[in-house]
Amino acid sequence: MAPSSARVLYWFRTDLRLHDSPALLKALELKPAAFFPLWCWDPSYIYGHRVGVNRLRFLLESLACVSASITALNARSQLLVVRGNPAELLPELLRRWQITHLVFEKDDNGYARTRDAAVREIAKDAGVELVDVDGHQLYPVSEVLKRAGGKAPMTMQSLQKAIAPLGEPARPLDAPGALPDAIVPGAKGAAKDRKALLTALRDTLDGMPHYSAKGPPDVDLNGPKQGGQRVKGEKVTVYDSLVGPDEDVENLFGVPTLESMGMDPEASGATKTAVVPGGEKAALKRLAFRCKDPAYFATFSKPKSSPALDTSEASTALLSPYLKFGAISCRRVWWDAHDAARKYKGKHTPIPENFKGQQLFNLMYSVVESATGDAYQHVRGNEISRYMDWYLPTAYDKDGQVILPRPRGDEVSEERYEAFVQGRTGFPWIDALSRQLRSTGWIHHLGRHSLACFLTRGQCWISWERGAEFFEELLLDWDPSANAGNWMWLSCSAFFHQYMRVYGLATFGQKYDKTGALIRQYCPELAKFDDKYIYSPHLAPMEAQKKAGCIIGQDYPAPILDEKEEKSNCIARCKAAFTAKLHGADKEVLAGKAEARLRKAHGIPDPKPSTAPKSAASKVPAWAKAKAEKEEPASTKKEEEEHLHEAAGGESATADKQPARPKRKAPAASASGSKGKRAKSEK
Repeated sequence: MAPSSARVLYWFRTDLRLHDSPALLKALELKPAAFFPLWCWDPSYIYGHRVGVNRLRFLLESLACVSASITALNARSQLLVVRGNPAELLPELLRRWQITHLVFEKDDNGYARTRDAAVREIAKDAGVELVDVDGHQLYPVSEVLKRAGGKAPMTMQSLQKAIAPLGEPARPLDAPGALPDAIVPGAKGAAKDRKALLTALRDTLDGMPHYSAKGPPDVDLNGPKQGGQRVKGEKVTVYDSLVGPDEDVENLFGVPTLESMGMDPEASGATKTAVVPGGEKAALKRLAFRCKDPAYFATFSKPKSSPALDTSEASTALLSPYLKFGAISCRRVWWDAHDAARKYKGKHTPIPENFKGQQLFNLMYSVVESATGDAYQHVRGNEISRYMDWYLPTAYDKDGQVILPRPRGDEVSEERYEAFVQGRTGFPWIDALSRQLRSTGWIHHLGRHSLACFLTRGQCWISWERGAEFFEELLLDWDPSANAGNWMWLSCSAFFHQYMRVYGLATFGQKYDKTGALIRQYCPELAKFDDKYIYSPHLAPMEAQKKAGCIIGQDYPAPILDEKEEKSNCIARCKAAFTAKLHGADKEVLAGKAEARLRKAHGIPDPKPSTAPKSAASKVPAWAKAKAEKEEPASTKKEEEEHLHEAAGGESATADKQPARPKRKAPAASASGSKGKRAKSEK
């Protein structure tokens, strides 16, 4: 079929791939006479969202990969990276390139909803047809929410019920075999080569101001004043040009560098090179490797995988960063894993613990966020988040706007939070996980459980909002809906409510590795301690500390708090909060009266500085005395197994109560899988 007169601007966002891209294929169905593949380097990424060096590097590698893939299909084309606010750039691009159709993949998350609402108006005003296509999730979020009756599906059971009539997710589609040229308005045909195209496109944008002319915003969430990873004194130069450095034609409309954003991996505590490289090719290679073993996906059970391994040796497939950026299609993962598992003749793990269940959790959180709205990211105004009298909550001005930078709270909690994010709490399991996250950008989902529980309802009683910000900055696979949802879950603010179950700061990690290999790697100052003290070095006698070359309180911090005492305090606080039955959107919370009510109810005093001695008397931890797991009391083993099952999605007796419904035959399960399971898991 001959090309039409359509001039299509295809805007890449959360779909950094060519395979199974419904939006891209919809754009090509228009048979465009000219096709412009665009990425807009939004200043919000640099200033308005917490984005650490590892995730930026992963994104840059993913952009470079998709650009190379475009060039492989059309030697005269590439990804056209422009630098600036989409709301300011798109009107000019649509006009100067004489665009007739703007096409992109739908994004249902918070910031994107606001941005895209503005873009729809821009397209309408320009007389440009806007085509947005679902593709980031297994099912359209709006359709799932509609089938859930417009209410947030707070359990896996309710999500499964909503998607059951939709059948299995669609099979993945092939990548296109060719891409049309980007033809400059007025040109008689395609440019002779890519260099000629880039030069001509640059000339069409002559006179457009670049973002840096405005100067940086008042609040830079990634700047050193906000605790971000931008190197102090380094200038952000990425916006000094609209399309890249003019002196190097080859780099026009090119992918920027970390240096241009004032970022340095080693200065930020990250690895020099990426442990998890970005890009579609890396994603497909990783998936193909796992699919070689049919037993892997057939028997995969998230609760039974180990959090005690380094990122490079992860016991999970580690596909979540690629799914987050759309470097791999969720349908490709679903069906490749499904087809590989079918070859296994043994017993298969059911939803929600299996691999399909993990993808469904991501969908569930997206639907819940869509139903809840912008308040989903905070406690205040959030109808699903139970109100707790956390320390270091988000602060608001008289108009209800978030105050940035956040005013300091009580000094003890501030010091605890700083120790937490720096991996200096005096609890090696917690510190190793925090340092692993900062170094590589990833930790196992059970490691995330440990960190989240410790910071919130376990010991520190610090708002889950602060933990969500910490993960937002450092996680490769940070997803706005899953991140906030998981923090609400682990803090018992929503989804899960067994607040009596708390992860042990030593016993949980040693369950997976009594030698403490992860601790020895990320807390090298502890590397020479005997196994029996590696998780609790403050219990080692001074002789053992000297032998290990590490004096607790000097070379490694003493614990910042008393684990058992603070656990007891937090349980009392939880009990008061659950009795009060307040949520973030309640009038008492919005009026600022709820905190005083809860603190009076539980009577727990404000946190005080730790009085733990730098070196406690010799005491071998109880877990280190056990000769084998089989010698553990049966009740203890059962409780641990139930805790892990519930953390991965098992039905909880104290879960959110759903309205009583008449019994009915369960829906046929395709994607809905096993019946009646509640679920949750981080990536």
